[in-house]
Amino acid sequence: MKSDIEIAQEAKLLPIKQIAEGIGLTEDDIEPYGKYKAKISLDVYRRMQAQNKPDGKLILVTAISPTPAGEGKSTTTVGLGQALGRKLQGTGKTSMIALREPSLGPSFGMKGGAAGGGYSQVVPMEDINLHFTGDFHAITAAHNLLAALIDNHIHQGNPQRFDVRRIAWNRVLDVNDRALRQVVVGLGGVANGIPRESGFDITVASEVMAVLCLAADEADLKNRLRKIIVGYNVDKAPITVADLGAEGSMTVLLKDAIKPNLVQTLEHTPALVHGGPFANIAHGCNSVIATKMALKLADYVVTEAGFGADLGAEKFFHIKCRQAGLNPSAVVVVATVRALKMHGGVEKTDLATPNFEAVTRGLDNLSKHVENVQMFNMPVVVAVNKFPTDTPEEMAVISNWCAQYGIPVALSEVFTDGGAGGLELAEKVLDVVENRPGGLMFLYNLEDSIETKIDTIVREIYGGAGVQYAPKALTTLKKLQEMGLTHLPVCMAKTQYSFSDNPNLRGRPEGFTITIRELRISAGAGFVVAVTGEIMTMPGLPKQPAALSIDLLEDGKITGLF
Repeated sequence: MKSDIEIAQEAKLLPIKQIAEGIGLTEDDIEPYGKYKAKISLDVYRRMQAQNKPDGKLILVTAISPTPAGEGKSTTTVGLGQALGRKLQGTGKTSMIALREPSLGPSFGMKGGAAGGGYSQVVPMEDINLHFTGDFHAITAAHNLLAALIDNHIHQGNPQRFDVRRIAWNRVLDVNDRALRQVVVGLGGVANGIPRESGFDITVASEVMAVLCLAADEADLKNRLRKIIVGYNVDKAPITVADLGAEGSMTVLLKDAIKPNLVQTLEHTPALVHGGPFANIAHGCNSVIATKMALKLADYVVTEAGFGADLGAEKFFHIKCRQAGLNPSAVVVVATVRALKMHGGVEKTDLATPNFEAVTRGLDNLSKHVENVQMFNMPVVVAVNKFPTDTPEEMAVISNWCAQYGIPVALSEVFTDGGAGGLELAEKVLDVVENRPGGLMFLYNLEDSIETKIDTIVREIYGGAGVQYAPKALTTLKKLQEMGLTHLPVCMAKTQYSFSDNPNLRGRPEGFTITIRELRISAGAGFVVAVTGEIMTMPGLPKQPAALSIDLLEDGKITGLF
C-alpha cells in the first residue's frame, strides 16, 4: 500500500473557498492561507449564536491505553467523519471534524505526523504537519515574550520582588531538544541579566497553548492570560501576567492564532484543525472555539481527545466540557486486535502470530475504558480498527464480548477504504446518537477538595487503591488553599501506557497506589496539574529521528514525513 504522504499528494483537493461555501460561509468569513487552508473569523460564531442557530451533535473518539502497536484514533476520527458524510448524503444534514494541530516535535521525532492515515487523512497533510498557519509559532512567541519580560523586569530593578529561585515560567520551543531541559540564563556579565536556572518545554506544554484552547473568545483569552502565575516573590506570594502588564502584547501576538483553521479530508469533509495542548501535562483536546464553531456549522461533529479514555476522555469531560458547556451525544472507543494482544502479554515482535487467548486477556483494558466512559453517562460504541494480520477468531473475541454486554461494535477499515470502510461504524454511531440519549455527568464537584478530586479519578477511572503525596505536592496543596484555588478541576499528568503511574503495567492492573510527585497551578487555563511518575515536558529525539528521513525533492515534493 502507498505511504500516507503519497496518498495525500495524489489527492485532488477542492479550493478552500468551495469547502467554506459548502458549510454556509462567504468569502468575508474566511482568511485564505493559500488555496487549501483558511482561518475562520470568530464573528461567524458570534453571528450564529445571535441567530440562535442550534448546535449539532458532538461525538468524541477516544481509545484503549496506547501501545507501540498503534490504535489509529485520529485515523478513525477522520474516517468516521467521512463515513457520516456518505451516510448523510441526500438528507440535508452534514458532518464535520474537529482535530488538534500536530506538533513539530513528534513530526520530526518518533511518532510521526498526526493528520490521520491511509485514506482517512486531513489535507494538505504536509502543511498541517509542518508550519500550517503559524499558530504554534505565535504561541511560542507569546510564551517567550513573557519569559523575556520576566528577566527584563528583574534586571531593571525587580519592583515585583521576584524570588529568582521560584520563577515558574520556562521558555518553549516546538522541537524535541533534551539538551535544553535545564539551562542557566543570564551568563556573561551584568549587561546580560541576573544568572539563574531555567529550562525549555515543548510548545504544546505551554500554558499559553492550554489557555488559547480553552478561551471562549478574544476577551476571555486576554483575561485568562492575565491570571497566569509566572513565579513568586520573596514573601512567597504569586506574581501573575497582570502584575507585569504583559497580557495585552501577548494577546496581540495571538490575535490570528485564536481563529480556527479550515481544511478538508481526502473526501472533502470539512475539518477544523486548531490548537494542540500536550495530552500528558494539559487537557489534550482541540480548541473550544473550533469545537463550538463546528457545532454551529454542522449537524454532526466528530472530535478526539489525546491518548486513552483514562486521560483524554476524562479531561475532555471534566475540563473542556465543563468549562465550555459541551454535552457530547456519543463516545467511540477505538481498539485493535494488536493492541489488545500487547495488553494480554504479547511482545510487539510476536503480534503477527494469531493468539485469541491474548486478545481475551487484553479485553480487561478495553472493558475498563468502556466502563470509564459509561460512568460519565455517555453511550459507547466500540470501533475495531482492522489490521491485515487480524484473524476472524481474534476479531470474534471482541465482537462476542461487546454482544455479551450490549455494547454496539463495528469493524473499521477507514485506513484502507476511507469513508466507505467506516459505514458500519457511522450507522452504529448514528443509531446511538438518535436512540440512546445520555447526558453528561461528572464524577466530582468543583467544590470538592483537590485531594478528593484526585482520589476520585485514581479510584474510579484508574481502578487504583489510593493516592500518596510527595512533600513538594503537599506544600502546593497548602498554597492552593491559601490562594483560594481549590475549586479548580484537576488535570492528571500521567503515563498514557497504563492506568497506573508505571508505564510497564499494561492491561487492567489493580491494587496500585498513585504517587503525586508535584502539583502545578495553571490558573490561566483554569486547572491544577497533578504530576505523577516521570512526565517529560521537553521530549528528546530517538536514536533514529523521523527528521533524518524527511527530504524535499527537486520537483518540490516532500518525502518521508509519514
